[in-house]
Amino acid sequence: MQYEETTKTTKLTPTRHQYLRKVRILLSKRTFRDNIEGYAMLLPVMAHIFIFCYIPIYGVIIAFQNYTPGRPFLSFDGSVEWVGLQHFKEFIMNPYFWRLIKNTLVFSSLYLLVGFWIPVLFALLLNEVRNLKYKKFVQTASYLPHFISSVVVVGMVMSFINSEGIVNQLCMAMGVGVIPFNTEPKWFPVIYTVTNIWQNFGWGSILYLSAMSAVDPGQYEAARLDGAGRFKQMLHITLPAIKPTIAILLIFDIGAILNANTDMILLLYNPAVYETADVIGTYLYRVGLTEARFSLGSAAGIFISVIGFGLTYLANLFARKFCDYSLW
Repeated sequence: MQYEETTKTTKLTPTRHQYLRKVRILLSKRTFRDNIEGYAMLLPVMAHIFIFCYIPIYGVIIAFQNYTPGRPFLSFDGSVEWVGLQHFKEFIMNPYFWRLIKNTLVFSSLYLLVGFWIPVLFALLLNEVRNLKYKKFVQTASYLPHFISSVVVVGMVMSFINSEGIVNQLCMAMGVGVIPFNTEPKWFPVIYTVTNIWQNFGWGSILYLSAMSAVDPGQYEAARLDGAGRFKQMLHITLPAIKPTIAILLIFDIGAILNANTDMILLLYNPAVYETADVIGTYLYRVGLTEARFSLGSAAGIFISVIGFGLTYLANLFARKFCDYSLW
């Protein structure tokens, strides 16, 4: 009897699995049909990412060649000159390598310590404003610089900090005297950080304000009934609501720690401030484009990407372990 029961159970098990499999298939088809509009909207974005982000990865092989324009990437007739890791060694042994790394880390560290948290603080403060017209005006004015061309923004900053600009006028009024911001290397990290924050902090706060709008108003009402003031409501309700957004964006920014805003630096810097202004991105621009050393530029780009991936992985690991929010 025990043998027969075991045999029956064994025979019924595959049927149950087949039934569950059919249910999962039906649910997946139903899910697809219910979200067909979302998938249709996502298709052009995925096509764009595939065409412009994944297909060009094929070109990284020139980092292992002595590539010149006009040559094929791959050839079986011996026209491709493979050099292995020579360009990676040349980049690392460059006498300016450590200066590039140091300057890039200084810019990124200043942003992570100051610039990353200003949008968070601004969003928390703006969320407490009850006058809707004033709130919309401040929000619009804050992210307006994001839509201005970097060339125009840098032109405005340069006019502010030159010897006759408003900044030096204030310095002279306070008895400090004229400060040569344009030619003094020590001032460049400050100028770059302030300019970058001014242009992007309003736009960066939009994600946090969107996360705050999803908070149930009943939580604030319950907190007020319990005697919590505005600050405690912000501390115990609003801030936890945007904690996942903060964690995800912080992971991205840590992964991009070797990618400073190259466009802005190229517009701001000059040979007098190379000592503190020259970063990996500007080096790639000079070597890879102006000197047409595409293989060396590709090698340096791969070097940055590998380190960026490692930092993203570690940041995601720590975020998942300590605050339960991560990318995967």
